Amino acid sequence: MAETARQIADDLRARISSGELTPGDRVPGEPALVREYGVAKETARRALTLLVDEGLAVRRRGSGTYVREFRPIPRVANKRLAQDGWGAGKSIWDADLGDRQYTVTDLQVYESEPPRQVAKLLELDEGEPVVVRSRRYVVEGEPVQQATSYLPAKDVRESPITQENPGEGGIYGRLADLGLKPVRFTEELRARMPSQEESSLLALSAGTPVVEICRVAFTANGRPIEVNQMLLDAGVYVMRYHLES
Repeated sequence: MAETARQIADDLRARISSGELTPGDRVPGEPALVREYGVAKETARRALTLLVDEGLAVRRRGSGTYVREFRPIPRVANKRLAQDGWGAGKSIWDADLGDRQYTVTDLQVYESEPPRQVAKLLELDEGEPVVVRSRRYVVEGEPVQQATSYLPAKDVRESPITQENPGEGGIYGRLADLGLKPVRFTEELRARMPSQEESSLLALSAGTPVVEICRVAFTANGRPIEVNQMLLDAGVYVMRYHLES
C-alpha cells in the first residue's frame, strides 16, 4: 500500500479525534481527497478503506463514507471483574457500558465434553463433561462480542447456572452461592484476523481484526472453575488497564 494512503488516513483520523469530523459526518470522498492531496483515485480509496477497517468509519452504498456513530467500548478488565460489582448483583457489563443498552442473543446452555484445551485449563479428567454457556452480546444494535463459558458439570449441574437466566450477579454470583466464589482471574489476549464465519457472526467489515481473549477464573484454593473464551470486534473496543506499582 502506498505510503500516501496511510498519511491521508492519519490526517483524517486526526480530524476525527479532534472533533473536526464528528460521529455521523460525511468523510471527504475520493474526488475531494484526490484534489486535496494530489493522489490517484486508488490511493484515496485505500485511505478511506483504512478508516473503515479500523472501525472509525462506515460506508453507505451510494452515499459515501461516514464517521462511525458507535462509541467505542472501554474494557477495563480490573474493574469489570471486581467483586463489588457482580457480588452486589450487577452484571460485569455494567462496568463497560454504564447506562448504554445491550442485549444477549443466541444464548445456548447445554452439557458437553469440552475442547481439549479447555479440559486442560479446568484440570478435568478425560471425558469429564462441562456446562457450556454460549452467547452473543449486542450493544445498540451492533454485535460486539461472542462468548462461551465452560464450567465443570459436576459442580454446577443442579444450579441456576444451567438456566438461561442464572440470576443477579450472573454465574459468578451463583458460583459464590455454591462455595466456589472466583477470587482470581487470568486473561490471555491476542489479535488476529477472523474466519469467514466469525466475520459473519460479528457483522465485521472486510479487513477488521478480532481480539481473542481466554479468561480462567480461580477459587480461593486455586482451583480453576470457569474458562471463558471471548471473541471481540477490535474496531469497537478500547482495552484499558488500571495498574498500581
